[in-house]
Amino acid sequence: MKWLFLLFKSLKLGKILGSGGTMLLSVFTYSLLFGWWYALGFVLLIFFHEMGHYLAARQRGLNVGLPMFIPFVGAWIQLKEMPHNVETEAYVGLAGPVVGTIAALVCYLLGRHLHSDLLLALSYAGFFINLFNLIPLSPLDGGRITAIISPKIWMLGAPILIAWFFLHPSPILILIAILAVPQLWELWKSRHAGQKPYYEASLGHRLIYGVWYLGLLVFLASMSYQVYRMLPGSEV
Repeated sequence: MKWLFLLFKSLKLGKILGSGGTMLLSVFTYSLLFGWWYALGFVLLIFFHEMGHYLAARQRGLNVGLPMFIPFVGAWIQLKEMPHNVETEAYVGLAGPVVGTIAALVCYLLGRHLHSDLLLALSYAGFFINLFNLIPLSPLDGGRITAIISPKIWMLGAPILIAWFFLHPSPILILIAILAVPQLWELWKSRHAGQKPYYEASLGHRLIYGVWYLGLLVFLASMSYQVYRMLPGSEV
């Protein structure tokens, strides 16, 4: 029994070290371009976003792994079991942007209070990242949230992603598009079929998540624009 306990403890420690190791690797990589303090703050903002997903998944009883990081790609949590219904998926999907927005707002308030351009730059990054994640297209958080309203909304997310690519070309957008294509194709093929049981939800839940989604969207867009104007060198 003692050996089994030690083995279990070492496996659990290994997961923590794996998550922490990829996090430190991201900090080091970003620091080569942006400096240590910005790199640390930027990775922490991503960490808080992912922990929002993690805690929400654990709260709903899902088996989930700790956040793993890849420099210049971002981070993710591994859901070892899928949500049983769209409301749970929307709940887990919404938690990341909510916690991430709170973290960015804290940076903003501290930046204003301390007159820190570094903290304001971090807050802008946080607001912008969470805004981007609200594009209504799976596998982004916006796709998971809007799925409870209707998966057909994903069709609106596709042109938004394409427009975003032309404005801000990035390999990450290509990766997201590759991941999104199979789901869009399945949605298109089943466009005349009835709604799958997985996507059934009460009107109350649809309204609640719709309000949260639109509220976050407006707030993040407004704050991204406002903070951008405050940054040194802004041309707006």
